[in-house]
Amino acid sequence: MKLIYKRMQKMREKYVDTLAKLYDYATTVYSKRPYTQWYDTKEGGYTFGSFKSECDSISKILTQYGIGVGDKVAILSQSMPNWSVAFFATVAYGRISIPILPDSSENEVTNIINHSESQVIFVSKRLASKVSREVMDKMTLVIELDTFEVLKANDEKFTCDGRTAIPTPEDIATIIYTSGTTGSAKGVVLSHRNLASNVITCYHSCKRTEKDRWLSILPMAHTLEMTLGMLYPMYTGSTVYYLPKPPVASLLLKAMQIVKPTTMLTVPMIIEKVYKGSVLPTIEKSRTLRWMNKNMNGLMCRIIGMKLKKTFGGHISFYGIGGAKLDPEVENFLLKARFPYAIGYGLTETSPLLGYAMKGWRAVGTFGYPVYNVKLKLHDVNPETGEGEIIAKGPNVMLGYYKDPTRTKKVFTEDGWFRTSDIAVQDEKGRFYIKGRNSNMILGPSGENIYPEEIENVLNNVEGVGEAIVVERNGRLVALVSPIENFIEWDKESEDKLYEKLDKWKAKIINITNKNVNKSSQVSSVEVMKEPFEKTATQKIRRFKYKESAPTVEEEKKKK
Repeated sequence: MKLIYKRMQKMREKYVDTLAKLYDYATTVYSKRPYTQWYDTKEGGYTFGSFKSECDSISKILTQYGIGVGDKVAILSQSMPNWSVAFFATVAYGRISIPILPDSSENEVTNIINHSESQVIFVSKRLASKVSREVMDKMTLVIELDTFEVLKANDEKFTCDGRTAIPTPEDIATIIYTSGTTGSAKGVVLSHRNLASNVITCYHSCKRTEKDRWLSILPMAHTLEMTLGMLYPMYTGSTVYYLPKPPVASLLLKAMQIVKPTTMLTVPMIIEKVYKGSVLPTIEKSRTLRWMNKNMNGLMCRIIGMKLKKTFGGHISFYGIGGAKLDPEVENFLLKARFPYAIGYGLTETSPLLGYAMKGWRAVGTFGYPVYNVKLKLHDVNPETGEGEIIAKGPNVMLGYYKDPTRTKKVFTEDGWFRTSDIAVQDEKGRFYIKGRNSNMILGPSGENIYPEEIENVLNNVEGVGEAIVVERNGRLVALVSPIENFIEWDKESEDKLYEKLDKWKAKIINITNKNVNKSSQVSSVEVMKEPFEKTATQKIRRFKYKESAPTVEEEKKKK
C-alpha cells in the first residue's frame, strides 16, 4: 500500500504544474470533501465539488463581458470562502488575478488598479468604500464578493467573447503588489509554475492530509496565506476555516476551541503577544512558577507548553511562523515548551517559501535549510564576519516586476540568482541565520555594519516595550518604542507624573539595551510612540515612515 501511495504522490507532482491542473485535480479527487467554510457554520462554505460549480458560474459571467485570457481581475476583500472562488474563477481559465491587501488605502487601491490595468474588481462590503468613483467608472464589472451580486456592469462590453484557455506553466497567474517596508510598491509577477512548484515544495516540507483542519487568520492577498493557506490545502484535500472578523484574542480563542485546528499560519507578532501578554504575567503571578523559572526552567516551560496547546484547541501539530523574524526569547521558550512551531523564510518574489526549520532543525534565530527543489547560498561573503547576501534559484522565483525591467534586472545576479537583500551567516551545520535586511543596514562611524534588527531584539525584551525599531538620525542611533497595552496610562496620570515615568523608563531602556549590544550599536536616545506603528499585511513595521523624526509624546503635549 505504501508503494502504491508513493507512486500516486509522484503522479500528482508531475501532473500539477499549473493552478488550473491543481484546480482540476482537487475538485475531481476530493469533490465531496469540505474545502472552505466559516469557523462556526457550514453556510457560505464549499465542498470541492460545489467550489468548482461556483467558479465555473462566475467565470461565465466574466466571459459574457469579454473578460478573457490575459485580462486582469482584482480582488479587494478580507479573507473568506468566496475569496478563493474569485481567484480560481480567474486563474484557472487563463485570466490574471490582482490580489489587493485589505489594509491598503483608497489611494493605494486606485494606483494598483491603474498600474495593473484591471478591468474587473471583486470587492467585499466591508472594503467597498476604498473603491473610488474613478475606479468604479473604469471597471467593466464590479462584483460584490460577499454575495457575487453584480454592482456595476458596462453593458457595451456584453459581447460573450471573453475567451478562456488552459494556461501553460509559464503563463502569468497573478501580480501581487507589495510595498514591503521600503514604501516603493512593486508588482510581483508570479507564473503558474512559480505557485504550483511552491505548493509541491510545501508538501515536501510538511506533509498535510485530508484529515487536517486549517484555521486561516492572515490576509489571503499575501503570498504566505495564498500559497500555504489556500493552494496547499487544495493539493491535500484539507479543510480551511475562516473568521468573519479580524482575529482579536477573544474571537481567536473561541475559534480555536470550535475548529480544533491541526494547522495554522501566523506572523511572529501573534505568538509574541501571547508570550508577553499571557505567559510572562502567568509566571509573575505564581510563586511556584517564579521558583520553577529560576530552578527548573525546562520543566516549567513544558508545563506551560501543554496548557498552550490546549488553548490552541488541543490538536495543533503545525504552527507555521513567517513574514518576519521571531523574537529570540519567545523562540527559546517555544523550543523548551516543545510547542510544534516551524519557521518559514521567503518573499513574495519567491512564491514565497525558500527555507524552513522544524522539529530537529530548529534553533534560536535560524530558518534552517533550503526547501525542496530550491537552492540557497550566500553571495559576496565578508571573509571576516562570514556575512553575505542570501541568493536563491528555483522554479518558484518570480518572472519579474510588472512594467519595471530596470528594477527586475537589479534583483538578479548575472548568472540568474535572485537577490533577497537579506544578510545572513551559516553555522557549522549549514543552517542560515539572518542578521538583517541589506536595505535596513546602518553603516557605523568606523565602517562597521550595524543591523537594527539585532538591537531591536534586545529592546523588545525590556519591561514595558511592545515593539521597537532603531533608526539613524544625524549619525546617531535612535530607538522608537511603542509600550505594551496599559503600561503607560496616558490620560489618567498628571503631566508631571507622566513625564517622570517616561524619563525613568527611557533611561532604563537605554541602560539595558547598551549593556547587551556592542559599542557600535549603542542607542543614544529613545522616543516613545503613543500611537501604534504603521505596519504591512504581515505586521512588519513600515520603517521608511519613521526615518525622519516623528512627533514624540512631549511634543504632542506641547501642541495641546
